[in-house]
Amino acid sequence: MKIMNPISDLTPQFVTDIEGKKTAVILPIGEYTELIEDLQDLAVIAERRDEPSISHAQVVAELKKDDYL
Repeated sequence: MKIMNPISDLTPQFVTDIEGKKTAVILPIGEYTELIEDLQDLAVIAERRDEPSISHAQVVAELKKDDYL
């Protein structure tokens, strides 16, 4: 799992209206893709926050039982 990049690493460009008010943002496609992936990861975490956790030993035991280890 990758660590999210700090917001300060983004290189946005802004679209402004005639009065100089920011109306849209342009991001390089790589930065946009990373942001979308981060949002999806956070959504999964939020959906699963109330699920019970299992121990590392239990995970290893299940992986061995299923011939993954």
